[in-house]
Amino acid sequence: MHEPIKPASNDSDKLTEKKNHRAIRSFVIRASRMSDSQRQARIDLWPQWGLELDDGLLNCQNVFGREAPLVFEIGFGMGDSLATMAQNEPDKNFIGIEVHPPGVANLLKLIEINNISNLRVYNADVMEVLAQCIGLKEIDRVQIYFPDPWPKKRHHKRRLIQPDFLELLKPRMKSSALLHVATDWEDYAEQTLELLNETEGLTNSVSDSFVPRPDYRPLTKFEKRGMGLGHSIYDLVFVLE
Repeated sequence: MHEPIKPASNDSDKLTEKKNHRAIRSFVIRASRMSDSQRQARIDLWPQWGLELDDGLLNCQNVFGREAPLVFEIGFGMGDSLATMAQNEPDKNFIGIEVHPPGVANLLKLIEINNISNLRVYNADVMEVLAQCIGLKEIDRVQIYFPDPWPKKRHHKRRLIQPDFLELLKPRMKSSALLHVATDWEDYAEQTLELLNETEGLTNSVSDSFVPRPDYRPLTKFEKRGMGLGHSIYDLVFVLE
């Protein structure tokens, strides 16, 4: 098992930051109704496929019954594309994080219907999952597809991809791990590209630009919606040195 991640004993500021994580959340829990089938799926299937913050540091060997490359998706929406990827890449373990209960319930149903054994789910804030549950150098690929763009300028501070998020994420990525971001909001894409290019330890896979959609990423519901509105799609793939 992995040793718990401990802050330096002489650094009270970092300890406080780890306890509080990020003061400004990148999401708002929306009052979305669950269907009866989603509600029942949440009750029946969570014990088998769900992961809890209170369980502490994740042991992939115990959870998946094997060691395999770990793909970590943040904000999977209703889970359709994540379920497809897990089916298409059975040699990898997948963990999805989502805060909205209907999306979590829908993904649980997809796991059960399609007999997907290599996918587990957190219904929690990713900042808390990273801080409490993911050990150092565990993740082989991070996926952040069509995160909330918070389009109003005064709300840009709520965007997920910020320096504090990256500083929490990077130590949990293996050497040569991929960070893959996709968005249909041009200014978010440009902001993210600039930030990642300036982040120590991350290298753009295509020399300071965007990449074509990799074959492993299916079209998502949000992507199709954006394309219908005439938005361009921007994929960024960075490699941890």
